[in-house]
Amino acid sequence: MKLNTNSNTYTIVYAAVLVIVVAFLLAFVSQVLKPQQDKNVELDTKIHKLNALNIKVAKQDVEKTFEQAFVREVSEGEVRYEIYTVDGKEKYLVPVRGQGLWGPIWGFVSVNDDKATIYGADFQHESETAGLGAIITEKSFQEGFNGKKIFDGDKVAISVVKKGNEGTLKPENIVDGITGATLTSNGVDAMIKDGLTKWIATQYEK
Repeated sequence: MKLNTNSNTYTIVYAAVLVIVVAFLLAFVSQVLKPQQDKNVELDTKIHKLNALNIKVAKQDVEKTFEQAFVREVSEGEVRYEIYTVDGKEKYLVPVRGQGLWGPIWGFVSVNDDKATIYGADFQHESETAGLGAIITEKSFQEGFNGKKIFDGDKVAISVVKKGNEGTLKPENIVDGITGATLTSNGVDAMIKDGLTKWIATQYEK
């Protein structure tokens, strides 16, 4: 029996078979590549953690350097953080997550063993504006957190604010906000306060 390749039935069946074959191939390729993709994500996360600890290494040295610095992960209820050793001193690495202008923002803040001074920070975003909110991923912004004090008295006072809006905040508690990216700056401010407040509560309950 000769197929009528010009019929609607043939076209529909042909299209359906093609879609199934393509879907199968894509699923197969995705499954094959997943282990490498997961490994790349893990490596990228370690790079950002090391950045937050002010440890800069070549990509080929990340795994070894991370293993040498990592001490342990700690879970205190819903709060999880990690402890590292940098230059012989203990550092606490606290994950933070919040909302920017266009989507999620997240990162890590490292704290000195005094539990009161920020040692370093690294932030990432999903869709902030290039040249504005996306500046949170740049070294120039992240280094503004180095050495800043978390507290003013017993209150978490670390703040991201624009110049001129400091109010009664002390210089040691202030990180300069990004010009033209008020909502992203506010998002970083909120997630830092939230993340550190929750982490600090676990430290001083002991």
